[in-house]
Amino acid sequence: MNSFKAFQEIRKQRNNFLYSAKIILRFLIIRFKSNSRIYAHSSFRISGLKNIEASDLWLGIHYRGFENSSDIGKLNIQGKLICPGEFKIGKGSRISVDKGAIVALGKYGYINSNTQIIISEGLTIGDRCAIAWNCQFLDNDFHELSIDGVFRKKSAPISIGDHVWIGSNVKIYKGVKIPSNCVVASDSVVKGVFEEENCLIAGNPAKIVRRNISWR
Repeated sequence: MNSFKAFQEIRKQRNNFLYSAKIILRFLIIRFKSNSRIYAHSSFRISGLKNIEASDLWLGIHYRGFENSSDIGKLNIQGKLICPGEFKIGKGSRISVDKGAIVALGKYGYINSNTQIIISEGLTIGDRCAIAWNCQFLDNDFHELSIDGVFRKKSAPISIGDHVWIGSNVKIYKGVKIPSNCVVASDSVVKGVFEEENCLIAGNPAKIVRRNISWR
């Protein structure tokens, strides 16, 4: 999306010229410093700008009625964040990527408000994914757990396919794989690997509860 079209879209959010101009000015500063195309609300803090490769990343701009003006979003990118196409992240969301880890965001998707993503190995999100508010992605236990004297692996990357809808308050943990065209019901706790596409996944722990589903 070019800057003029972006300016028009931003104005639609609040119908406020000054609001839009501030975001475009910040866009130009970020563009100068990093060569990434990032449209960021002033409430969004960015650390590790040089580690972001973004073609069209929107941060905290698209207002939802339940958000608070005090919601602070943050990107703390010590590893790598890759965004090759348009992707939108809501106010109050926080993404932390450790050194050596990679988060890859697909095109034409979004993450809604107040979602937390803490990644030490890797996270891949496919194209056209919809992730609701207050979700959590965590690929590391941060402590080692021994069962019968054998220590379990404490971290593993997370993979989300194309066109996946993840409902509000979902928790997704290390090693999870969700295939394309699936839906994860609100409040689910997801662990492990799922193989089948077009499924409704729900529960704690989450399991397949319906097959041959579709969503739009």
